[in-house]
Amino acid sequence: MKTIRMRLATFLILTVIWLLVMYPFSSADLALGAGIALFLSLLPLPGLRIYEEISLAPRKIIYALIFLLVFVKAVILSNLDVAFRVLKPSLPINPGIVRVKTKLKSRLGRLFLANAITLTPGTITVEAEGEDFYIHWIDVASHDVDESTSKIVSGFEKYLEVIFG
Repeated sequence: MKTIRMRLATFLILTVIWLLVMYPFSSADLALGAGIALFLSLLPLPGLRIYEEISLAPRKIIYALIFLLVFVKAVILSNLDVAFRVLKPSLPINPGIVRVKTKLKSRLGRLFLANAITLTPGTITVEAEGEDFYIHWIDVASHDVDESTSKIVSGFEKYLEVIFG
């Protein structure tokens, strides 16, 4: 029964994504998208355990919405920071790679954290090994793990910890 729910969820998610990408869509687009989604949802993927880490509990949904707002704010502020550095060359650029730590236990939570860091201008997740992430930072404020973690990771992590456990 669990497998059927997972496959149905995969089918619905893929179909909705297809329709959002193809908007405005015709009935032929709907049929093609549903056919591809059905094919993909029926593929045997024994290593895919993504659904075990997702829960639609109201508290997690609220935290996901808050995380989205925090992420958008971080992206906007980082965009402005990088733009100012480009437009005003006298602003310091001190690039480097720093190590940060995460408390997240969930693989999906770590994936979201790594992607949030990478999508925020001025930082790129270079590597993730267990609880350690190596981040390329446009203006390294400190090479201290705790201080770097506080500046880069903590704003996202507290919400992802609730969302993904």
